[in-house]
Amino acid sequence: MGRSGEGAAPPRRQRAGAGAKGKLPRGGAAQRFAMSVCFLLIPAVLLLQRWQAGPAPEWLFRGDLFLPEVSRDIRDDMPDDLSPSAQIDYDRLLGGLLIEGFDERSCRSRYQFARYHRNAARVPSPYLIERLRRQEALQKKCGPGTKSYNNAAKQLMSTQSIDGISDCNYLFLTIHAGMGNRMLEITSAFLYALLTGRVLLVDRYKQIANTFCEPFPGTSWLIPSDFPLSYNEFTKHSPESYGNMLQENVIRGNTYRSLASARPPYAYLHLDGDYAFHDKLFYCEDDQQFLQGVPWLIMRTDMYFVPSLFLIPSFQDELSKLFPEKDTVFHHLGRYLLHPTNDIWYSATTYYRAYLAKADKVVGIQIRIFEKKGILQRNGPFPHVLEQILSCAQGEKLLPQIGVTDGAAAGNNRTIAVLGTSLSSWYSDQIRERYSEHRTVDGTMVKVYQPSHEEYQKKKNRKHNMKALAEIYLLSMSDVLITSGFSTFGYVAQGLAGLTPWIMYRPENHVVPEPPCGRAMSIEPCFHQAPYFDCRAKRDADLGKVVPYVRHCEDVSWGLKIVNETRL
Repeated sequence: MGRSGEGAAPPRRQRAGAGAKGKLPRGGAAQRFAMSVCFLLIPAVLLLQRWQAGPAPEWLFRGDLFLPEVSRDIRDDMPDDLSPSAQIDYDRLLGGLLIEGFDERSCRSRYQFARYHRNAARVPSPYLIERLRRQEALQKKCGPGTKSYNNAAKQLMSTQSIDGISDCNYLFLTIHAGMGNRMLEITSAFLYALLTGRVLLVDRYKQIANTFCEPFPGTSWLIPSDFPLSYNEFTKHSPESYGNMLQENVIRGNTYRSLASARPPYAYLHLDGDYAFHDKLFYCEDDQQFLQGVPWLIMRTDMYFVPSLFLIPSFQDELSKLFPEKDTVFHHLGRYLLHPTNDIWYSATTYYRAYLAKADKVVGIQIRIFEKKGILQRNGPFPHVLEQILSCAQGEKLLPQIGVTDGAAAGNNRTIAVLGTSLSSWYSDQIRERYSEHRTVDGTMVKVYQPSHEEYQKKKNRKHNMKALAEIYLLSMSDVLITSGFSTFGYVAQGLAGLTPWIMYRPENHVVPEPPCGRAMSIEPCFHQAPYFDCRAKRDADLGKVVPYVRHCEDVSWGLKIVNETRL
């Protein structure tokens, strides 16, 4: 009928015994009744036990959803109803990015990710796979609990300079941003560790263990609780900051920064959006040569700084071998590193199966509002944003037009599921209402869903972050994506999916932009606060014109993003 009356709330389970008027059977009949109930319950209990590798999965969205068809996903060797065939064929190792040997029950998402992504993934290069195996060996050799790590941790408190290069050097990433930014900063830091032969460690106190599984076999990437430095006290003004050491001549120019010179035991890299000129010299060749000999680098960032790594001459050949398709950095490394924990994966896949799996097409719409006028107005409702969404979706033929009258075309048995993600539910409610009131011109049925609406971002709230991550992965399961410009939430979803999104441009003065959206140049995220200093020329320059595969972003004119040369 082309109507979409379904909402986001999971179906309610019927109250036990509702509508039953008879009495319970007695005697032998009662025993037979009890036995039949037991036989009915045994399969469900066994299935639930096979899912569990500890506590029962937590349902993050509204309601307490338990659907029999959802339970069939708990084992890879059980029938899968996401495919026309009984056994779906999918690459559980993601082209070699992953290896066998992890406990599947403790982290379901690692080997089930490919099952929920219908888009053709890009193929990782053999060299990238080789380097990942070498990095895994390094993480195990030098990780927490090893003799090498213990010696390196003691060295942190030394007041003496370091001579020579150790076999085990470390990059410790502190975590502080929202979920989208966290995933981008972790991936950026990992690539830098890969390029410089460092062990990547992350802050154990920022809910990482609650949101992501351990990515490296036989070791942990969480910094030990007895780490000797009070790293939370570091700011851009700290004397340990590399930028401040340069500015204050603690590091005495190019002579001291040569490879033959002694290094401090550690340096703090302040690469947040508020970083200053000397902090940005991190992206210069001379500075990278100096930092190579510092055993510990402690990094704070909230950005995807990968595009600037592609502009450092000493990294360019290695990056070309790692990523022959240059615009696949986050796509490969994000799928290698970032595996949601069972509670988050359970919520995402359960929601997908209940509402999205049977649709002919899933359209993901990620809505982020950047209004500054009053906290109660930040997320809307803003009618111009709603019109921009519909203008983009219908203009690009991602959603069908709505008929002027109820006498439009008859149903064509085709269904489109719209997955909306936003802090506000108003936009999804309005889209659902419009498609409910009138048929579509071609008879397609449009159903609109939104898992949650938190109203405001709560970066330090565990449940909020878990919901955000579940929704990022749900968005990545879409067939097409519409994202909000400047939003890292959308960047991550498109990268995981390998989808080139339609980006909605930021409106000005509450007016819908013309055009309302445009197709992205690549699936890569944007580096919002990219430097504009040419290290070779020692002057400001347009770094979006240095190499053909690093361009300015569609949604952030001063930012940088990677594009694939063959797609230009």
